[in-house]
Amino acid sequence: MHAMRGVLHGRTEAPGLLRDVVAWNRSGERAGIVSVCSASPFVLEAAMLQAAADDTVACLESTCNQVNQYGGYTGMTPAAFRDSLVMIAARLGLDLGCVVVGGDHLGPYPWRHEAAAAAMAKACRLVEDCVRAGYTKLHLDASMPCGGEAGVEGDPLDPRLAAARTADLCAAAEAAHAEAGPGVPAPFYVIGSEVPLPGGEPAGAGPVTPTSAAAAESALDLAREAFRERGLEAAWERVVALVVQPGVEFGDETVAVYGRSAARELVAWLKTQPPLVFEAHSTDYQPATALAEMVADHFAILKVGPGLTYAMREAFFALEDVERELGAGTAGAQLSHLQDTLDAAMVAHPEHWRDYYRGDDEQLRRARAISYSDRCRYYWPYPEVQAALGRLFANLSPAAIPAELLARHLPRQYEALRAGRLSPRPDDLVRHAILEVLGPYAAACGMR
Repeated sequence: MHAMRGVLHGRTEAPGLLRDVVAWNRSGERAGIVSVCSASPFVLEAAMLQAAADDTVACLESTCNQVNQYGGYTGMTPAAFRDSLVMIAARLGLDLGCVVVGGDHLGPYPWRHEAAAAAMAKACRLVEDCVRAGYTKLHLDASMPCGGEAGVEGDPLDPRLAAARTADLCAAAEAAHAEAGPGVPAPFYVIGSEVPLPGGEPAGAGPVTPTSAAAAESALDLAREAFRERGLEAAWERVVALVVQPGVEFGDETVAVYGRSAARELVAWLKTQPPLVFEAHSTDYQPATALAEMVADHFAILKVGPGLTYAMREAFFALEDVERELGAGTAGAQLSHLQDTLDAAMVAHPEHWRDYYRGDDEQLRRARAISYSDRCRYYWPYPEVQAALGRLFANLSPAAIPAELLARHLPRQYEALRAGRLSPRPDDLVRHAILEVLGPYAAACGMR
């Protein structure tokens, strides 16, 4: 086992672990980082607990859609997201020094329909706010056209212009860091964007092809030159990863699993380059063997998000099934009606799922409930959904859930309960379901 042991205990070590993982991975060790991209408190708690169990750091990231200076869809600014992590860590008895706070797809995407100058000004402000809030891992992504820049919807932005704008974002981050004063860790950067847009792949997306070695080399060269032209050589030394498409993706009902042979050319190219690694997005629902192969092939940063909220949602729905059975025939029982409340919120506010799901009314209803895309993750913060969730937990918390109902609806949690590893509290059952998904990621990254 490499020197990853003990990193929990030094506040300044957490950001530096990124560089260490890059070095360990490129030297051939089984070393990686699980990057959890979510704003769900349950998911963030589980990620911190996993990191504590593995005696390493938790890399927790917010996307530009979830969190920005205007609140994003969570209502949180970067400072508020950081504060939420502080509170979660305190509640779990951990120190925020065990957390790397990151930003995903930081760039003009939320404002892409505005003119380029306005969108980039807002993107630079977002990056600055992230640095001021203590984010130390920044994925800079200026790959999308802004208002009026593409002749056809979905046309890619000229790669040279995208690289120049990436450097502009980096310059904004470096300026914000310089203002922060001594003792504040400098941010590490991830560049590149050959992945789906923030939020996932829309309906009708085509087959998944790994990035070619030539495309990866071109992207890296253009970014290096753009950084040099802006005097950002010192920042370039803190570029730790390049985002490429490994050939993995998930859609409404399907998952494209990593194939080593298809990515062989790309992996061989990286070995000829300076010491950086690949960051792999959309690794949700990959089998454990594929995750291990990806880390061995230098996809050392594994992004996961919807796969974790999918597991959380499945646990919520199973608990509602338990609630329904316990409340059946009980006079005056006030059930949560969680699934109905969630679906009603999605129907009333379809903007987060209508471009992702296709079919008749029944197919859409089913997709809203159980799709791999898990677009319902956008709706958990809604007040009416939170109220239903609170009612569900209140109904199940006063007394232990009968073991036979756990065995029927949450069988893996039942086995953990029988083994003495888990309590029957609803919140513990949900976190355990999420940890079951995180476990293979930790193992693939050499954390076990």
